[in-house]
Order: sequence, then C-alpha cells, then structure tokens
Amino acid sequence: MALALSVPFATRAQDAGADGLEHTVVAGDTLEALARNYLDDARQWPALQQANRIADPRRLQPGSRILIPNALLPTRPARVQFTHGQVQATLPGTQAPHTPAADQALPEGTRLQTGSDGFISIRLFDGSTVRVQADTELRLSRLRKQARPGSAQSVIELQRGVIEPSVPAARDGSRRLDIRTPSATASVRGTRFSVGAEEDARTLTAVTEGTVAVQGSVGATALVPHGQGLAVAANGQAGSPQALLPAPDPTHWPASVHDADFLRLHLPPVPGASAYEVQLARDADLTQVLRAATSRSSDATLPAVEDGDYQLALRAIDVQGLPGQRTVRPLRVKAHPIPPLYAAPASGAILAAGKLRLVCTGVAEAGRYRLQLASGGDFGQPLLDTSTDGACEATTPALPPGRYQWRVASLRRLADGHWDQGPFAAAQGFSAVAPPQAPATVEVRGATHLFWPAQPGQRFELQAAANADFSPLLVDATLDRPEWSAAALPPGRIWVRIRTLDTSGLTSAFSTPHLLTIPARVQAGDGLPVTSGDGQSLQRP
Repeated sequence: MALALSVPFATRAQDAGADGLEHTVVAGDTLEALARNYLDDARQWPALQQANRIADPRRLQPGSRILIPNALLPTRPARVQFTHGQVQATLPGTQAPHTPAADQALPEGTRLQTGSDGFISIRLFDGSTVRVQADTELRLSRLRKQARPGSAQSVIELQRGVIEPSVPAARDGSRRLDIRTPSATASVRGTRFSVGAEEDARTLTAVTEGTVAVQGSVGATALVPHGQGLAVAANGQAGSPQALLPAPDPTHWPASVHDADFLRLHLPPVPGASAYEVQLARDADLTQVLRAATSRSSDATLPAVEDGDYQLALRAIDVQGLPGQRTVRPLRVKAHPIPPLYAAPASGAILAAGKLRLVCTGVAEAGRYRLQLASGGDFGQPLLDTSTDGACEATTPALPPGRYQWRVASLRRLADGHWDQGPFAAAQGFSAVAPPQAPATVEVRGATHLFWPAQPGQRFELQAAANADFSPLLVDATLDRPEWSAAALPPGRIWVRIRTLDTSGLTSAFSTPHLLTIPARVQAGDGLPVTSGDGQSLQRP
C-alpha cells in the first residue's frame, strides 16, 4: 500500500480523449483527494461521484478507473508574450475585439485574429509557446490543467493561417496540445512544428523537432517525425510523410544591412523550393517577430526597422506548400544617420585630371561628414579620407588620369559626446582624363582657308571678330571637321580663335587668337581692292 500511495496522480492518469482523463484507483484513494489534485477543489468530489455513478464514495475499488471529465478540470489562461502589428482578441462572452497587451490573460474560448502584418506569441500554462503568424484566425477552445504540476491539456481550433507551437517534452507525456483544423487534428506531447490551414482547405504539418500525430477527418493516424511533413487534403485524407526541404545555407548571408527605407535581402536559393518565408525577430526563438514575408524568390524586401541587432530566419517552401527546415542567424541593422546624396561630380562623369571638388547634400541629423576617395574602388587604402564639419564637400589631391570611386557617410554626436557614424552611401564613380588642348597651330591656305591638327571624333568651336576682344562676334560656329573657310566674310582684318570639343565631353580653352587678312574679291592691277561709290569693296566684277 505504501508503494501505491507513493505513485503520483499524474502517472495514474491516462488520456480519455474528448471525455477527459482516466485515473486508476489505488488503495487509499478518495474522491475528495482526487477532486483536490485534479480539480483544485476537494469540495467538488460529488461531481466526480455523479460523473462516474459511484454508489459508495467511501469505497473505491483499487484497479478501477475513474473518469475526470474535461468539463470539471480547472481552466488555466494563456498569456500574451509579445504582439506586433494588427492583432485582435475577442474574449469569451464579448463581441467587441480589442488589441491584446503583453502579459494579458487569454481565457479559454478566446478568439485571436492577425492581419497581414500581425504577429502574436502566447504562452500556455504548461510552458508551451504558440507563435501565431500573419493572416491567421484561431480559437483557444480548451485550456485545462491536469493533475501533474504545470501540466495542461490544450486545444486550439485553427480556422485559417499558420501557427508554430513549441511544446516542452515531459517524460510521462502529461503535456498535451491538439491543433484542430477543418480537415485534420495534430497532437503532440513535446515537439516543435507548424500547422497551416490553407485557403484550399488543406492542412499542412511540418515537424522540426520531436514527433506529431496527424489524423485526417477520415483514415488512420500518421506519425510525422522530425524533419518530415505531411499534407491532409480538403476531404480529410492524409498523405504520406515526406522529407522537408533542408535549411538554407547561411554562408553568404549579409551580417548587416544599411538601407533606411527597406530591408533588401539577397539570399541564396534552395533547390526544390517554390517559395521562401523570411522573418525578422528580436530573438532566436522567433517569439518576437517584427517583419515577415513570403516570396517566390529568395530575394526578399521587408519594411525597415530601427537600428539594432535582430535575428533573420529563412526557410524554403516546397511545391506542396510544406515549409522546410529553418536557418536563423543574427542580422545587424545600421541605417542611421542616413548618408548624404551625391551632388557633384555626377555618376560616371568625365572630368579633367587635377584637383577636383567633391560635393554632397547635407543631412538634418548629421553634424559631420566623412568623405573617401579611392582608385578603382579600393577603400582599404583611400587616396582621400577626410571628415568635415558644416558643408559636405572636400577637395581632392591632384589626380592623374584614371577611374575613381568616392563615397560619403554622415556622423551624429551622441549624448555622451561621441560621434556615431552611419553607413557609407554606395560608392559612385567618375573618370579623370587629360584635358583636351586647343589647336596650337593653324595653317592658312589660299588666304581664307584654315586647317589645324585634331584627334578622331573631336569637334570644334570657332569664333571670328573684327576686334581682338571678340566683341561683337562675326562668326560663332561649331565644326565637325578641323577646317574653316573665311571666304564668305568681307575683306579686311579679322581675329579667329578655336577651342576643342573633345569626345570625353570636355572642352578646352580657346586658342591664342590668330589674325587673318581676307583679300578683296575684285582687285585693280596694282592689287588694291576696287570699291564702289560708297567705299565698299566690290564682291564681283
């Protein structure tokens, strides 16, 4: 008898399905003791007597079984761990939904609904955590305590969406959680898994730890072990367990991101994946999810978050919709203070080699700017690395011809006086080339035809005037060839200057002016011009 009395109540209680628990009687058991241990109230022993039709409550037969109805088991509310985005809770006996707060009690019968950006994690009485994903609707239909301290029997009715429970293991199997969808039931005693109620009425179960028993509305129960998943069709027929897609390789994942507007993630694809689920959370257990998205590509874009350290989670989804194994890695977001915008030189600009001015826009939250210049994009050994207060600008050293990259970052002063640098803007390139030269020599042929040397593709601007200050201009022409004729101008002395319009887009200075004498078209025998009565040179005989 002493041995029998030492056996805990929990080890003598067996699950009786939807009805409740069955307790195996040992010598010394009383209904009052059973009511105290199972129902938390010894005064409820008459309810046990009535439920089991016991004629003499003082004489319990050892070895017999007593039903502890679920309806009599005390309820234990779930509690909100974390909530984000659009989340609504409707408590039993009320019709008005409200936004739940952290540590709020959610009694049996509570309905939860999340929006497209919503997430909530709740903790059950036995320590299980249920992470409710976006676009999900469920009801906490049963939250009951069992005899063993800390144990519970919980049932969640999942109408649509996805939930991810983590159920701590118990040696005696006393912890129990059932997830019921319109087409199936998933039952666990210690595991980590996800259950999804799809729009097409299928139920998808993916197990990442432990084992889950899945039973469709028709057919036998299937055990789904770690690393496998199972789909239950809309008609309630369960398929066969199949291997989940492997966890994505995080080798080339970014350690940090710097965009202040979006989280743009370029992650390696997984063979066999038809879609990807990405989540950003504050913790590695993903109980505090802030951002989530599902996309056809492993490249994902999420709304921005505040600067800080987060956990990035990714898993591939196969053609049936079963989510695979998940990879979780730290991710740092550092986007502030935001970098300035580039003002000059423009991206891809071609400039004359020499000292150049780098100019960028100001940023409201910045008090200092850091500018770097490198040859060929190697910022490990920059040609210029300078910080400037006030205006966002700097002058480079004399640059020889070549290709260059420059980048700029903002700095803000923190409360402790230290400077906090934000991310560099994406580097922007330009080219420095030898400046074009104006024609140094001009050849005059036939008194009015000018020729000068040129490089292929060069064009020219030519100006001609009667005065050395080139005011007013007689000619201001753009030439495609290195030659020009002054034959159309009246006879006399004119000044001519030329500058080169290079294929690089650069323009040289004007050449030294050349003095050109244009002869008269009609001349006397002595070579002097023949004039009309008004003194103008004749243009034809």
